[in-house]
Amino acid sequence: MKANLQVGVLGFGTVGSGVIHILEEHQAKISQVTGYNITVKTVLVRDLEKNRRYETKGFALTTTPDDIFNDPEIAVVVEVMGSIDIAREYILRALKAGKHVVTANKDLMAIHGDELVSAAQENGCDLFYEASVAGGIPILRTIVNSLAADKIQKVMGIVNGTTNYMLTKMTTENKSYEEVLKEAQDLGFAEADPTSDVDGIDAARKMVILTRLAFGMNVRLEDVETDGIRGISPLDITTAYQLGYKVKLVGRAEEVDGTVSVDVGPVLLPRAHPLSGVNYENNAVFVTGAAVGETMFYGPGAGELPTATSVVSDLITVAKNSRLGTNGNAFNSFIHETKHTPKEKVYSKYYLRLEMDDKTGTFLKLTQIFAEAGIGFDKIIQEPLNEFTATVVIVTHSISKAQLNVAQKRAEEEPEIRILTKYAVVEG
Repeated sequence: MKANLQVGVLGFGTVGSGVIHILEEHQAKISQVTGYNITVKTVLVRDLEKNRRYETKGFALTTTPDDIFNDPEIAVVVEVMGSIDIAREYILRALKAGKHVVTANKDLMAIHGDELVSAAQENGCDLFYEASVAGGIPILRTIVNSLAADKIQKVMGIVNGTTNYMLTKMTTENKSYEEVLKEAQDLGFAEADPTSDVDGIDAARKMVILTRLAFGMNVRLEDVETDGIRGISPLDITTAYQLGYKVKLVGRAEEVDGTVSVDVGPVLLPRAHPLSGVNYENNAVFVTGAAVGETMFYGPGAGELPTATSVVSDLITVAKNSRLGTNGNAFNSFIHETKHTPKEKVYSKYYLRLEMDDKTGTFLKLTQIFAEAGIGFDKIIQEPLNEFTATVVIVTHSISKAQLNVAQKRAEEEPEIRILTKYAVVEG
């Protein structure tokens, strides 16, 4: 007869419901794989009377956290309630009570990950968070385990489904930012306050986690250069497409000589690039390793069952560790001194859209400014906007961020030159 592994769940929303559903539906397989009957004993909720999608059979509902933390029969706590401060408090309490923890909380892990990992090790507990990045895509475990033998050079990903949905609609239907935002909100892809998604904050938090696992460096959220999609116009998307690119919100982390650079923002991807084919709410992470080369991991980045699948996968790992007596080892033990790449060594091509006074000498002044910064042009498009103004689109050769900053600052001193848009361009 198989032993029981009882679980307490913090939160009974979309993901919490999905976790319970998967544990019930796939019970036979999970039991065979782990050697345990994994069952949910207690679920923490805010309101006991609320109508729920799934019947609450076989487990208890409670509004008292201690019913989970003080229950010696509960060995694992699943945190799917969201928030940061309360979730941090509850996870620390669970770990100090000797309970293993599985969380889907990317905000929490990005901000307090170091503290929680240390607490897990001090108490001999497992702490897993596969579902915190890219929903149903098993990217964290792939980086930690499958690519452990390789030296990862670059991680580049579309890790926010809301903005990817919006940019897909803007590209395929030529809609404005305001139109697609309302559509995303009506469909439930975007929150009433979409700030975290559209300003790139959600993606930046996920890149902090990916950077920690891929390069062993603890980059702080405030160190991630972050830009969102609010300023993207249909003109930029159309122009980029004519030049052979698609505009996507991409997070990038790259190692250079023992240092790392991390940023999030709109980039121009060649239309033939694998990430260009990732549309609507899907996510993908593109990993470049010294040995394996280029690999891409693609799938649904959110949703009840994809995210819940990753949570249950972590539960299975906890069960296997319990069977082997190996609980308490860090999910990722690769640690490297955190060093940031200086802007002089961060290289990319760039797309710039400018408005300039359409008069003799203005374009010459622009080329002189960029030439003085050592910047050459790969592509140039100039079209009249009206009788007095021209629109100029430039794609530079590969240059450093430092060079671009010098040229931009110098151009901003000239009243007849106005830089409206600046995006990185991915090669290959």
